[in-house]
This record gives sequence, C-alpha cells and structure tokens, in this order.
Amino acid sequence: MTNTLVVSVHPEPDSFTATWARASAEAAARSGDVATSDLYAMGFDPAERAELYRHEGRFDPLRVQEEAAAAGSLPPDLAAEVAKVRAADLLILHFPIWWFGPPAMMKGWFDRALVHGVLHTVDQRFEDGPCAGKRALICVSTGCRAAECGPDGREGDLRLQLWPLAHALRYCGFTVYEPVCVHEVHGYHEAPTREAFAARLASVLKEQAAVIEGLASRPVWASNPSSDFDSLGRLLPGAPVLSPFIRHA
Repeated sequence: MTNTLVVSVHPEPDSFTATWARASAEAAARSGDVATSDLYAMGFDPAERAELYRHEGRFDPLRVQEEAAAAGSLPPDLAAEVAKVRAADLLILHFPIWWFGPPAMMKGWFDRALVHGVLHTVDQRFEDGPCAGKRALICVSTGCRAAECGPDGREGDLRLQLWPLAHALRYCGFTVYEPVCVHEVHGYHEAPTREAFAARLASVLKEQAAVIEGLASRPVWASNPSSDFDSLGRLLPGAPVLSPFIRHA
C-alpha cells in the first residue's frame, strides 16, 4: 500500500494539466490511498505573510512557521497540506511551465506547505530531512517543442527551470525521480495537426498508469550527497558535477 499526494496547478478544470493529474490519482488509487490538492479549485493562498498567523511584530517566516507548528496553531489550510505531505509516501506534482518556471501558485505552495520545523529543520535536511524515504515525481507540460527547451534551446534548459523545485524537495529529504515532460501543449493547434495533438495527449493520459506503476524502476534525478561537500557546504575537489547549479568554482 502506498499513500500518494497529487498536487496540481491550473486554473482550467478541463485543462490537460488537470486531466493528467486525475489520471495520476486514478492510477495511484490502484495500489493505495490517494489525497489530492487542486490548488486553484481549493482557492489556495500562495502568499505567505504575518496576518495568516495573526502574528504581530517583525515577521520571520521560518521562525513563525516553526513556532506555529510547535503550538499546533498553523493556519487551517496550511495544517491540512502539511498533514497530506506527512502521510504521503509519494508526491506527484502536475503543472505547466509559465514564463520559464512553475506557476506562482505552485511556488507559493512550496513557500507555505513545506513548513519549517515540520518538513525541514536547521539540523534535519537533505538525506537527514524529515521526508527521507518519501519519493516525488514532477509531471510538467510546456508550450514549446522539446528541442527548444533542451540544453541548447532558445527557451532555456527545462531541467534547469525545474531544478529549484526538485532541490527544495531534496532539501526536505525526498528522493526525486526524473521528471515526465510533455511538450507543445497549447491552444493554438489547428487542423490537421489538432487531431494529432489530441491523439498524442490521449496517449500520454493512457500511459500515465504505466508511469506510476513503474516508478520503482524509474531513474532518480541525480544530485550530490552531503558527503560531496566540505564543512562549509562547498563541493569537494573531485566530487562529480551533476548540475550547473552546483559546480566547482
């Protein structure tokens, strides 16, 4: 039995993103319990701020989150998301790329739901994070062609656009799989390519069950373990470079 949380972000309930998220939830339900967070449908507030905690004085988000979690006084919407994450063995994120990054609501969910003092602490992070043993999969769509968001593409390397979210999950202890990416998802396809586009998306939805069922054999998105860094947090000489974000000076 696997407990799965599917988090999706798109303002249109009948969008490919939303439909794809439902396909993931349906597939995951075959092997365990599933919770969902459709952030737009929920009206999730992505903007972290003092008034959500009825906090007065200088607002330090990390400290306020930690204190509220310890006191059992997290805002109700936040407490619900934290409970879902804590219960989940597998987290699946569904969103489109907007302006070379995730939608603001997705980033806001990270800002608020990955609560300091619960899902990461000063001393518990990366391999030692509270989410160690949990797994995560990012399912993302782009409006461009695959070549355009490759390493030499004019839209920029999609892996670099996704890296901050993946690393935030690693920071909490998650093991992150290689992402699933679907390209050229937009509303400007015209006949005769419109029919081929619809067939392609239908195939993705049909194949999503196999993706979820085959996660045990899916490659993990490689990242440097803590043993690759010195006491100051710098990459050790000779340690492999696995991302342009972390490289030898």
